[in-house]
Amino acid sequence: MKLRIKGDSFRLRVSRSELDRLLRGEQIEETIHFAPQPDAHLTYALARAADGDATGVRYSPGQVTVVLAPGDLNAWQNSGQVGIYTSVNVGPATSLELIIEKDYACLDRGGEDNADSFENPHAGALC
Repeated sequence: MKLRIKGDSFRLRVSRSELDRLLRGEQIEETIHFAPQPDAHLTYALARAADGDATGVRYSPGQVTVVLAPGDLNAWQNSGQVGIYTSVNVGPATSLELIIEKDYACLDRGGEDNADSFENPHAGALC
């Protein structure tokens, strides 16, 4: 799972196997370490929300978990939809843009970089 943060935007790109695991009810997570201290890290995760819950975000120090509503997850899986896009209210006049997308194969790289990615819809197109 790849993470991109820019301002109040939080974007995750998910591989084929990660999406399969998520659909089986597993939580997907990665951790980045910033220093040798035990608390100098950030864990980011993607999980299926409980039935009836909305797509959103849970935060605790050192941990951010994006939870996907079952309806959003099923619609994403069963369509050509690239991603799930939503805005979450995080305070007065502030919102966090959540972007969860399928990780498509790069057209300018091959091999191992693309091994677990989704087939790029532009593959084979002439430039």
